[in-house]
Amino acid sequence: MDSKKIIGIDLGATNIRGTVVSGEDISDIISRRIKTKGTQEEVLEDVYSLIDGLIDIDVKAIGIGVPSVVDVKKGIVYDVIHIPSWKEVHLKELLEIRYKIPVFVNNDANCFALGEHYFGKGKGVDDMIGLTIGTGLGAGVIINNHLYAGRNCGAGEFGMVDYLDKNYEYYASGSFFNNVYGLNGEDAFKKAKDGDALALSLYAELGKHLGNAIKMILYTYDTELIILGGSVQLAYDFFQQAMWERINTFEFPKGLENLQIKTSALANSGILGAAALFYDAM
Repeated sequence: MDSKKIIGIDLGATNIRGTVVSGEDISDIISRRIKTKGTQEEVLEDVYSLIDGLIDIDVKAIGIGVPSVVDVKKGIVYDVIHIPSWKEVHLKELLEIRYKIPVFVNNDANCFALGEHYFGKGKGVDDMIGLTIGTGLGAGVIINNHLYAGRNCGAGEFGMVDYLDKNYEYYASGSFFNNVYGLNGEDAFKKAKDGDALALSLYAELGKHLGNAIKMILYTYDTELIILGGSVQLAYDFFQQAMWERINTFEFPKGLENLQIKTSALANSGILGAAALFYDAM
């Protein structure tokens, strides 16, 4: 990485957050509420407002992560989660016209993986997976030191793979508790921290499903490192044993010898990863 100043932006369900990244240094993070139910133009104005507060003559590019399907080459975002008016937004084109600098757009899970690869526990690792476990199950794939997004930015959508009677996301994400048992995940977490036997058994069940998901990922990518992000990774101590019990049934033991699974310790990985879209394109 060099010391060029790059704006990194994370567009979420209710807020948009951004910072200026220069090498290993980042400026204070700015956050703005967005008009989630607003028109396409109203939400764009929220994006412009944030960038206007960060941009200066020395900024060389903008990277933005969005929770949606993305045409990476054209920078078009489709059906953005929680923003109904953003059915098809030519975000790259609009931002480049306004700010006259290169803009890179990708989905939020890919930005998480890039953030870990350039700034977190994935530094120095050629091949890795950033696995986000929250209300859903998503991932970013790094191969030979570069993000692999696929033709339609769909690489890493492991949660959508069929599993049991649903898919992996149904059973191996934070939605598992509600989907299967009608329970609130935050309540389950609090009870598990208090040593509640039922809550702990549910986390063990979640770990079993997640272990199966990771086996599927290993058969597909044979990676050397998986970094867990998202809210569920905070409960890692409650499900790691059951998860590894399933992973250890992998048919090729040699493939597990150097496998590392780590939890993210990087604050603002999505924002940093959005800025790293610039580095990844170099």
